[in-house]
Amino acid sequence: MCGIVGVLGEHEAAPILVEALKRLEYRGYDSAGIATVNNGALGRRRAVGKLVNLSDLLVHDPLPGKSGIGHTRWATHGAPSVNNAHPHQAGPVAVVHNGIVENYRELRAELAEHGVDFVTETDTETVALMAEHYLNTGLSPVDAAFQTIDRLKGAFALAFLFDGQDDLIVAARKGSPLAIGHGVGEMFVGSDAIALAPLTDRITYLEEGDRAVLTRTSLEIRNEAGELANRETRQIKLDQTRADKAGHKHFMAKEIAEQPVVVAEAIRSYLPTGGDEVVLPGELDFTKLDRLTMVACGTAFYACLTAKYWFEQLAKLPVEVDIASEFRYREPPIPDRTAALFVSQSGETADTLAALRYCEGKADKIVSVVNVPESSIARESDLALPIHAGVEIGVASTKAFTCQLSVLLMLALKAAADRGTLSDEELADHAAALRGLPTALGTALDQNRAIKKSAQRLSEARDVLFLGRGLMYPLAMEGALKLKEISYIHAEGYASGELKHGPIALIDKHMPVVVMAPRDTVFDKTVSNMQEVMARKGKVILVSDDDGIAEAKDGVWSTIRMPHIHPSLAPILYSVPAQLLAYHTAVAKGTDVDQPRNLAKSVTVE
Repeated sequence: MCGIVGVLGEHEAAPILVEALKRLEYRGYDSAGIATVNNGALGRRRAVGKLVNLSDLLVHDPLPGKSGIGHTRWATHGAPSVNNAHPHQAGPVAVVHNGIVENYRELRAELAEHGVDFVTETDTETVALMAEHYLNTGLSPVDAAFQTIDRLKGAFALAFLFDGQDDLIVAARKGSPLAIGHGVGEMFVGSDAIALAPLTDRITYLEEGDRAVLTRTSLEIRNEAGELANRETRQIKLDQTRADKAGHKHFMAKEIAEQPVVVAEAIRSYLPTGGDEVVLPGELDFTKLDRLTMVACGTAFYACLTAKYWFEQLAKLPVEVDIASEFRYREPPIPDRTAALFVSQSGETADTLAALRYCEGKADKIVSVVNVPESSIARESDLALPIHAGVEIGVASTKAFTCQLSVLLMLALKAAADRGTLSDEELADHAAALRGLPTALGTALDQNRAIKKSAQRLSEARDVLFLGRGLMYPLAMEGALKLKEISYIHAEGYASGELKHGPIALIDKHMPVVVMAPRDTVFDKTVSNMQEVMARKGKVILVSDDDGIAEAKDGVWSTIRMPHIHPSLAPILYSVPAQLLAYHTAVAKGTDVDQPRNLAKSVTVE
């Protein structure tokens, strides 16, 4: 959520800040603003809506200065408005903030006793006013910022800019990511490396509780105890931070199309050419485990539900799957010989990170499946498994989901090999099937035109059901989520066998039902459920292979043809039509595909 940038540079800061904020648009936002120091004077500009509105404002009302901070806000405390937009300013201090200050009411009451007035509904204004209060007691800007940070409870990433200080930014992180970029005679701050990529390839990631003092030629980092901290400066690969559409209309379309390439890269990383053995980047012995607990949110949660089938069927390893936002609050006991596995595209998901920290000292091993190796979740894991999806900009996850599934399947095969539950021949069969998966994904993408026709019909619906059995059940829920996220059509995913336990009451001639049904061992049962839908005049979109369509196409509304695939790989392959159905439906409805309303790419607050 939200995006922070900061610049201590040699050139005018405003255009640099706006361009950096554009690279953070994928996080989701509803207002934006910047503040600069020019000839010692602090100024700011803010606008509601897209960044183009801020750009227009800056054309008519420029904001000079070579030092500045900027922010894209996703509303939490206070509705989207210019008044509530960041940066917040209190006298000589401006602040941008990601996260939530949980004790802001208590701090407001304290400030009110000193006669301080409030003009916004936000928790962030309290941070600015508290810093101003400490400045008024005679503290230096750095000490005032540090004293303020010490008073805050909750999750935050912060950047402070001060009147009269054109060579100073104070930054801090607790529960929300923040990176420092190193230039030549320049220094930068960003929510992630994507924002800073055009400016520098040298990045220092702040760790939990860190606060930093930046000038153009120096960086001082102190940990939560106030001690000087040496943090590693890394050189990032700029091609890993590219954020262009490569000729596609939307980032989501580009990322769907990239799946054969990125899935192939994920497979090559764990299944070296010429071998059938899954190789991990660290030690994980499944013979020492009796249970696996998997935790995630949203699309990553459905990846975990799919992986539960793999681990239990292939490796005979019991698996428990939890939604991260519920996991730690029910305080589940974690037995001995249990590994905890966390899945997050960003590696910064607040609920998932909190669940990981709950498991520290309880689980025998903490493993993460992430797309950002430098993320908090990756750094706090005993073993981090990158998915190699590359930068994903579209809010609705596509290529990250299929890469998560691919890595989780290979991890399940590693567990099966360790535990001796699959023969060498069976493991070789799975390895061969995995190596053929990218080609199958390409064939699935070739059905784009047929899927678009089905989506045109779907765009007229108010409600849609997705059905699937076995490995297709979690995918049915993921397909429904995709449709909800970007088309705003109400959709639900169900296990096909649950149809008669309630959802069948919804079926009528207006209800489209998407049935995910490869010709597998449960196909006949799925077709039986599909017939029940058609008997009640429901409109079935059947997604299946040649054999399945030949057997069950009579009476269906439309069909989407998939290539034959190894049964274990079907949920990865069938993700493509689920994604394309949602994408083309959203395009037909004219919604904002890449930045759907009310959603953020990385949810860094609980």
